[in-house]
Amino acid sequence: MIEIPEAKVISAQLNKEISGKNIKFAAAGTHPNKFAWYTGDPADYGKKLFGRKVVKSYNHASRVFIELDNGFVLIFGEGTIISYHEAGSAKPKKHQLFVEFTDDTSLTVSIRMYGFILCEDKDLVTNKYIVDSMKKPSPLSPGFTWNYFNESFIANKDTNMSTKAFLATEQRIPGLGNGVLHDILFNALIHPKLKLKAYNEEESDNLYNSIRITLGEMANKGGRDTEKDIYGQKGGYKSIMSRNTIGTGCPSCGGAIEKQSYMGGSIYFCPECQRNE
Repeated sequence: MIEIPEAKVISAQLNKEISGKNIKFAAAGTHPNKFAWYTGDPADYGKKLFGRKVVKSYNHASRVFIELDNGFVLIFGEGTIISYHEAGSAKPKKHQLFVEFTDDTSLTVSIRMYGFILCEDKDLVTNKYIVDSMKKPSPLSPGFTWNYFNESFIANKDTNMSTKAFLATEQRIPGLGNGVLHDILFNALIHPKLKLKAYNEEESDNLYNSIRITLGEMANKGGRDTEKDIYGQKGGYKSIMSRNTIGTGCPSCGGAIEKQSYMGGSIYFCPECQRNE
């Protein structure tokens, strides 16, 4: 799933490959997927996109934006797989969006599990999750300060909320999801189930610093090795806590990395290194 590091990498790659190009053909929804969400009728995307010029690409948190001329924007998030194709190269047989440019290069966007592909006037975006997230600073932006983080932390500290719930629900920290939080928590020596009210002052500092440092390292290395970029290449950041490392040795203590079901998903952790109570 696209999260903050991958969105940053992918948007930079799109800027390099498609900025300034003109769209000569586009089609959406030709291979239906009940877990793909669009703005309006996907059958209208071809008409909306035809002839438009790509201005730039950027990300906010985990969302990838392709800004077009005349105020239009394509927005991708969550389970989208964005692939770039040189002229004449093979393309996937099934996809949820196909965009071809006048130089015969193209993009395909496919949905893995679930995801959205939005195409609309950038000033008229109404998707609640996007609108809400745009009001908050991404963890890799200058606006994600200690004071900003601490205000949200204090507001929830006296509840029964767990660390995972704090980080990955209600868009408190936009774009931070289940995929990246496990390495963040391992580096902060905090268990996903640890209650906020059990934190000491040093641990809240550690959590904030780990968010910034871990996400920065993931992005600087091209994303995580569990995800791919627009060229189909895996990221260079080797995930410490993921489905690929269950049962292997913790890099700090050597104990086995464990997996548990929690909050409708999975958590990965070292029971020795990460404090749970």
